[in-house]
Amino acid sequence: MKKLYYSMGEVSKLTGLEPHVLRNWEKTYTELSPKKNSAGNRVYKEQELALIFKIKELLHDKKYSSEGVQEILRDGEIKDTPPLSAEARKDLNEIKVFLNDLLERL
Repeated sequence: MKKLYYSMGEVSKLTGLEPHVLRNWEKTYTELSPKKNSAGNRVYKEQELALIFKIKELLHDKKYSSEGVQEILRDGEIKDTPPLSAEARKDLNEIKVFLNDLLERL
């Protein structure tokens, strides 16, 4: 089930990124700007979650530099990519953890 907003802790668990990385990315990538709730905590929408996954993919998997990612975001190239649902991302993250654990055992 999709949620309207995700807390930083939830986003951290879903993406496998530490909260300090998410805060740093907010400074580096201006397109990523979660709102804050009445308590002052960051709340992320589905679109921001998709953007985080895309940035992570570009940086970690495709080995783009931070400047390269900024250029892609500025040019709007990622808008054509349909975002994965939060459930699909969670499933993929669990598979990744399982495979990494399996690899360590070999």
